[in-house]
Amino acid sequence: MIHKHGLILKKRDIDFEIEGVLNPAVIAENGDIHMIYRAVAHGNHSTLGYCRLSNPLTIAERYDYPIIVPEYNNEKYGVEDPRIVKIDGEYFLSYCGYDGENAFGCVATSTDMKSWKKHGIIVPQFTGDELRSLLKGQQDLNIKYFQPSTGSSYVWDKNVIFFPRRINGKLYFLHRIRPGIQIAAIDSLSDLKLQFWRDYMTDLNHHIVLDPKYPHELSYLGNGAPPIETAHGWLMIYHGVHDTINGYMYVACAALLDLEDPRKEVARLPYPLFVPDQPWELKGYVNYVCFPTGTVLVGDELYIYYGAADEGIACASVSLETLLAELLANKVR
Repeated sequence: MIHKHGLILKKRDIDFEIEGVLNPAVIAENGDIHMIYRAVAHGNHSTLGYCRLSNPLTIAERYDYPIIVPEYNNEKYGVEDPRIVKIDGEYFLSYCGYDGENAFGCVATSTDMKSWKKHGIIVPQFTGDELRSLLKGQQDLNIKYFQPSTGSSYVWDKNVIFFPRRINGKLYFLHRIRPGIQIAAIDSLSDLKLQFWRDYMTDLNHHIVLDPKYPHELSYLGNGAPPIETAHGWLMIYHGVHDTINGYMYVACAALLDLEDPRKEVARLPYPLFVPDQPWELKGYVNYVCFPTGTVLVGDELYIYYGAADEGIACASVSLETLLAELLANKVR
């Protein structure tokens, strides 16, 4: 079902990306494909680089400098793992801000993809003790939700991805507190205040989209590419993680969410969409990693861009019709 096209972007001997390029945000417009990728310098300090593709597999232009760099304390160690969508004429670039200890989902917006306005952290910032207190008494939650961090250490919340349009007038976005994927709906970014997140966490079950279910995602899940609107639901390409004798393995997965209420899971593949099985996926900065973060649809062919072993950017493709048929054969009962 999947065809792997190999690495399409490799690290260069340039300071800002000398350690690796990975996990790109991808968007197609006016015949071009824009890619904003994580670039890693010495010491695991990340910035965001840019390249333009003339077709899904051909790099036409690539900058020799980063386009987004750390500016604030919460991202002083890096801006990482971007995703991009366009909503009502405005680009939303979500990314992870890393301060060397804590990792939180952030967002920047732009009308031209050149000048970006950073809005800072948009996810909850709770210590492990605070989160456990808010979750106390909630039934049927995966026990791993009660085990993040200890004491005053913050719970990481990352992998923020916006849906590419408003749904019933609301902005929807996905985020990730291990082990599952959660969803939030807001009128505007200004809604995301402390009380919003306190209320949200006291009813977390209502906001969980996907939790680990199958062996290949048993350790935890994470968001991948922005959801793709189809006649059958929102197509989610995400990553699943499971433990092996060689450590964690990251695989690409697929699911469908309800179009009008994306909190509802419609279908999920009971097996990975693809796994690390090529040299560039099996060995790198982090071994055994396929980490999908962007897609482009050309006709019926869905191109999936992913970080390969945290060192290069690779691409795989699949027939959208075939993938949807396989998902619909695995509807949630």
